[in-house]
Amino acid sequence: MDYPLDFRCPISMEVMEDPVTIATGMTYERRNIQKWFFAYKKKTCPATMQSVESFDVTPNHTLKRLIIAWQSEKRPGNPLPAVRGSTERREQIVTLLEMLESSPFKVTSLKKLKLIIETDDEAKANFVQSGGIQIVVRIMNQVLEEGSDFSIFRACEEALGVLHQLLLSEEAKILEKLSKPESMKCVAAMLQRGSAEARIHATTILRQMAQSETHWTFVLQDHGIDLFKSLLELVSDEICTRASSYALEVLVEMLSASKKSRVRAIEAGAVCVLVELLPESNRSKSEKILALLKLLCECAEGRLAIVDHGMGIAAVTKKMLHVSSAATKLSVKIVWLIGSFHPSERVLEEMLICGSVKKLLALLHIDGRSSTKEKVIKMFKLHGQSWQRCPCFPNELKGYVGMVNSA
Repeated sequence: MDYPLDFRCPISMEVMEDPVTIATGMTYERRNIQKWFFAYKKKTCPATMQSVESFDVTPNHTLKRLIIAWQSEKRPGNPLPAVRGSTERREQIVTLLEMLESSPFKVTSLKKLKLIIETDDEAKANFVQSGGIQIVVRIMNQVLEEGSDFSIFRACEEALGVLHQLLLSEEAKILEKLSKPESMKCVAAMLQRGSAEARIHATTILRQMAQSETHWTFVLQDHGIDLFKSLLELVSDEICTRASSYALEVLVEMLSASKKSRVRAIEAGAVCVLVELLPESNRSKSEKILALLKLLCECAEGRLAIVDHGMGIAAVTKKMLHVSSAATKLSVKIVWLIGSFHPSERVLEEMLICGSVKKLLALLHIDGRSSTKEKVIKMFKLHGQSWQRCPCFPNELKGYVGMVNSA
């Protein structure tokens, strides 16, 4: 069931079950806004970014009744309401597009356009045939050039919301229009300073660009560190898991593109964020985080950041076995990079204490040859004697070290 956007919580984008209104007049799912205020310690409205002095919430009974009524109406077996004629709908879309270009009040027209096309495929087709994509992208670029006050940002957010509604059906056209420098400036601005909903839309668009191999990474030149900080904040979002997953995918594409982007990500605090998220992450998220840490460890700054983090090596070690073969391969590569380039006595001892050495020895039992096993063997040939001399090295494992060294 495709719910109207107004029925969705701006934080999670899921339909609301217990809608509540806060001091700014915005409505959210109760548990999401309470987590925003009290777990994340935020003092702003997620949708408008306005400061909030009172954290009191008021149940929105009217909206709740509307959601329940809409759900009842849309259940199988219930007759659908009469649909507005296609000619009338097309004329309404054309009129709104004309108003959008001529009127200074963009937000109202954009909101109406979004409501018309969000659940109607025919309306989407009419919008595209009327040149709606080109007009909305052009408006989005123009209003951002005119200033950066709240009304300007609202217009950009609504424009991005309209394009997001069309992304699945018109992905190629939208990405082509948005891949230009002036349009990417708008997407980056929404990601950095937009509402929670706009940031999700911006991340989704960046993810689609990355998957389609659209050339968009030039945006890093102007928005590097701030862009990474915004993506890392989304990665840490425990409420909207989709946004978190998309942000991770975008980061993987960014860091794979150039070493300069890895340095900027490290400066933005990527290692600290990723290391602290890793221990409690599920399989899919663990693999993405480890892929990012592996890319960061290919830089001296990244390796040093993991070594300096109190739980860096331990967090990676935790994922070395029993998660997936991909996670094991990535974990070994990270530990191998650290052990090869930062083999200080403290680091080697930490690998022993947190269980890295024991898990590396377990990997020696893998049948056949593999790049992962080769790295394990190299690690023991480099540091086996040092580990063996440590008082906390298990006696029963000393024979394995000798076996590796004689291989």
